[in-house]
Amino acid sequence: MIKKLILPAVLATGLAITGIAAWSQTGAQGQESGQMGQEGGHMGQMGRGPMSPDQRLQMLTKRLNLTADQQTKIKPILENESQQMQTLHQDSTLTAQDRMSKMQQIRQSTNEQIKSNLNSDQQQKFEEMMSHQHHGGMGLGGPPPSGQSAPPPQ
Repeated sequence: MIKKLILPAVLATGLAITGIAAWSQTGAQGQESGQMGQEGGHMGQMGRGPMSPDQRLQMLTKRLNLTADQQTKIKPILENESQQMQTLHQDSTLTAQDRMSKMQQIRQSTNEQIKSNLNSDQQQKFEEMMSHQHHGGMGLGGPPPSGQSAPPPQ
């Protein structure tokens, strides 16, 4: 009787361990790509997860027709933002409200730095992207303006 119960118990334990390993591996991939999903958007295509600085640069290049020089200047800005967001996400001493406030500050600073590297036409397109993002569109991400909640997932 006991031998008949051992095999199912071993299989169930193995499945549980495999599930935990897969879940933690997915979590590690989220950390590697900037943790932006939890920190204000930066959702990739079809909501599959946060966009890495490289993916964001690629998207900006496509949408704004960035030159090679602009890409070289903007990439470290995006990488710095990603690092700041990761550090902020790992800071367990902050309240959720303080964390959101700091995320907004980081995002605003990043956007200003990006804009300073764009020409006037690109700046206008960038502003439109940011505006659409705040209204549920596919912008660069970031928390909604103060006092507004994020749109529900579709």
